Parts: sequence; structure tokens; C-alpha cells
Amino acid sequence: MFSQVLLLLLSITPFSSPTPVAKRAFSNGPVITSNFPDPAFINVGGTYYAFATSNGAQNIQIATSPDFDTWTVTGSDALPTIPSWSTGDVWAPDVAQLADGSFVLYFAATSSTNTNMHCVGTATSSTVQGPYTASDTAFACPLDQGGAIDPAGFADSDGSLYVVYKVDGNSLGGGGTCGNADGSYSTPIMLQAVEADGVTLTGTATQILDRDTADGPLIEAPSLVLVSGTYYLFFSSNCYNGAVYDTSYATASAVGGPYAKASSPLLVSGGDGGALNSPGSATVGPAGAQMVFHADSVAGDPSLRQMWTAGISVSGGVVSIS
Repeated sequence: MFSQVLLLLLSITPFSSPTPVAKRAFSNGPVITSNFPDPAFINVGGTYYAFATSNGAQNIQIATSPDFDTWTVTGSDALPTIPSWSTGDVWAPDVAQLADGSFVLYFAATSSTNTNMHCVGTATSSTVQGPYTASDTAFACPLDQGGAIDPAGFADSDGSLYVVYKVDGNSLGGGGTCGNADGSYSTPIMLQAVEADGVTLTGTATQILDRDTADGPLIEAPSLVLVSGTYYLFFSSNCYNGAVYDTSYATASAVGGPYAKASSPLLVSGGDGGALNSPGSATVGPAGAQMVFHADSVAGDPSLRQMWTAGISVSGGVVSIS
């Protein structure tokens, strides 16, 4: 998910600077009640576009909104043709707009080499809704470490572009909760510099965060923003299909870290007057004012992950719901 303004904005907003929007609190219930997991968003020309994990009918779902409040799922597919390196099962998309006005889509999809694992891929389009044309070369595919998922773009204040993603160590199958109950495997968040096209790698990826005991079997779903000189790395921890799945954040004074985790999560089950169930996979927009995330349905069904929105306040290394 690129959730920032990258000169290319990779994530929930275009790579070019978007118009700031008013902060708003929880949406008081899901804004999309159908299955719309791992959402990311971008504002283009005053319209919001959200993208989500495959629902079985579309590889990448799309929804639109004129105001960040009322959303319509379009039924179209942002990525109708999967790349040759994949067999499908597309997860966690993120869209960014480049300086030339074109768009880059980041996503994870099953590796054709090992169908138990995912790799991160890229695709491009001249329009925000696509269809996007995928590269036949995976962007990140460390199968010996479990593969890679949950990409998101970031543009630094000097115009440097990056992609953050998770090395999916728990897919190696250690057993128990999310395949890593005993914590045998690392699930690090990686930072990869890219060129102005948002796709070409610059150097090698570096680790900026990893799980610890308090995070349970994993951390995942990174979203990186810069506000007033502080880098905020949002992430989820614990297993997505349990009540302790959450959204948290870590802060740093440099894009490469070191990052210090907040003392407590931002979103947990029971939040918003008890309405939230397993809130996670958040994407945060530029300036740290808006956020989308998924939460299990009111019945707590992990197979129905609905999209919520929230306004947030980011200041002095502290994030709160506004």
C-alpha cells in the first residue's frame, strides 16, 4: 500500500501532493460491508479510490467515494491479468501516482514456484482505476525466507521514493497461530529504495522493524508517513483471524530508523464503543490525517473483513484517533 505522497505517491495517495482533507473520527461502522480486506486509498482529482485484496471475483477490488464517507464498490478489476510469475490469490494492493501523472500498483500474489508463498509485484496504468499491466518480474520474492507481502509506497521530503513490505516468515509453517506460534521465524518490515518510475530497485532492501514477544507471531501491513520531521510506521501485529489482531505504530527520526514502537496499539478489538473486531491492515494518507483499515464483521467472522475509515492526529511522536 503506498500511503503517502511520493513524488510518485505510492499508496493511498498519488505520488504528487494531494489536497489536505479534514480529519474525521471513526466512520461509526464499516463504510464497505462486503468483504474488502487490506484496503488502501488514493485521492485523485477530488475523488477517493480504495483498492482491496481479491474477493474471488476480482483480483483487486476497487471502490470510489466523493467524500471519504460514502463508498461504492465498482465491481471492476484493477488487475484483470496476473503476471506470469504468479498463480493468483492477490493480496494487499497499494496505488501511487507518479510525477508524470501515471500510476503504479503494488500487490502481493502467489508464487508459481511455491504456491504456499507470495511475492510482491508491480503494475502500471495511465489511469487510476486501470486496468493495470503487471510486470513479468517480481519486485520482491525471498522465498527462502517465506516470501513477501503487504507492499506500500512512500515519498520522502527530498523526493526519494521507497517501498515498504513484509517478509512473510510465518508462511514457512512453524505451526500454531498464523504458522509461527513459537516465534521461530522473523517477519521483518523491509525498506526498499526505488527510482522515479516507482518500480526499478535502487540498492538492496534493509530491515527497519521486526516482531518481538508482544507482537505475537508476526508484524505486517506497513504504512509509512512523514509528519513534521518524524517518520511514523504503522503496522499490524498478532494473527489476522484472532481477537488480538491490532494496528500499532513505531516512530523514527530517519527513514531507515531505528524505529521505536509505541507503548500500546492504536486500534484494538473492542474499540469504538465495542464495535471493532480485529482492526488491522491500515493505510494512512499523507500528513497523517486519514486512515482506512479493515475489521471483522460485527459477528467477528474473519472471512468477512469490512472497510472502515478514521481521522487521526499525528503530533510529537504520538498518534490518536481524532
